[in-house]
Amino acid sequence: MRPIELTVNGSSHELEVEPRELLVYVLRERLGLTGTNIGCDTSSCGACTVLVEGESVKSCTMLAVQADGREITTIEGLATNGELHAVQQAFHEQHALQCGFCTPGFVMATVSLLDENGDPSEQEIREGLEGNLCRCTGYHNIVRAVQSAAGQEVSA
Repeated sequence: MRPIELTVNGSSHELEVEPRELLVYVLRERLGLTGTNIGCDTSSCGACTVLVEGESVKSCTMLAVQADGREITTIEGLATNGELHAVQQAFHEQHALQCGFCTPGFVMATVSLLDENGDPSEQEIREGLEGNLCRCTGYHNIVRAVQSAAGQEVSA
């Protein structure tokens, strides 16, 4: 076992973890943050996407010990005082979800994308989110949600 310290959604956590324990399991099983989903166990789907130091990371590919001393944001940490984050609000308004399983990963990847490029083209949005898969939608409304969150004009 190895001691680690994580700051997750602004709260500090000291934990003892197995060196091979994945961050996604620490978040879900140890910290109870079940918004981070496990979709494929192969890093293909992006349902487990979180922000580590503001960067989009698939938490099923990162060992918890690699996150030692770092700041992590999960979907639960985006809303402030009951107000949805702009990206969450845009996904809601643009109907960018169906079953919702992939939505937390898409939202987190979008937050990272917009932090890097506040005015992405449609092609840049599609490329920026290509590591996240949705098995329910045709991606059109997801792209519209990203455009809306970026303050771009969204066609009806």
